[in-house]
Amino acid sequence: MIAVKVNEPISPEVYLASERQSPIKREYLDGQVYAMAGTSKIHNLISGNLYLLIRNGLRGSSCQTFIADIKVRIEQGKRFFYPDLLVTCDSRDDSDLTYVDHPTVIIEVLSESTESFDRGKKFQCYRMIPQLQDYVLVSSQEYLVEVLHRVEGDRWLLSLYEGVDAIAAIDGLNLELSLAEIYAGLDLNSSLEARENP
Repeated sequence: MIAVKVNEPISPEVYLASERQSPIKREYLDGQVYAMAGTSKIHNLISGNLYLLIRNGLRGSSCQTFIADIKVRIEQGKRFFYPDLLVTCDSRDDSDLTYVDHPTVIIEVLSESTESFDRGKKFQCYRMIPQLQDYVLVSSQEYLVEVLHRVEGDRWLLSLYEGVDAIAAIDGLNLELSLAEIYAGLDLNSSLEARENP
């Protein structure tokens, strides 16, 4: 969700200290700090639905589900991103910190302004996390969920789930999520028609 570069290179420590007082969320990439763009109502509804589905699906497990405001730290602080959702099942992730080091699953809800970054550089960075099992991309334009699952080393298997009747498998959590529930409360077909015929 990187949108606007806001200052000169700084250390990870300075970034983390300044982030505590910042009125806006900012991501950190190799010394550069970037302001994040806001989200749409559709994006927000999808994220909320996913949070409830995953949290309920993992009830009773040692996994923790976080939405929007918890960062992922990569390469000892060279990079910090705010994914839309993340799940950690690793006891090394201290619940008092503002970031997670060992996520099992990261989910990004795609928007037109961030899609290329989420698919490209961000995924390139996320792949460096050894514990990451699934990277999930959820469209906000159509009923489509893409799950990239680590099969071995740095090999990733892509599974596409299309249409409101599809069921998406997130193997790293042993969960299946209905697209009808992910997109509950939304009619993307009407939204698409409205965008095409303003």
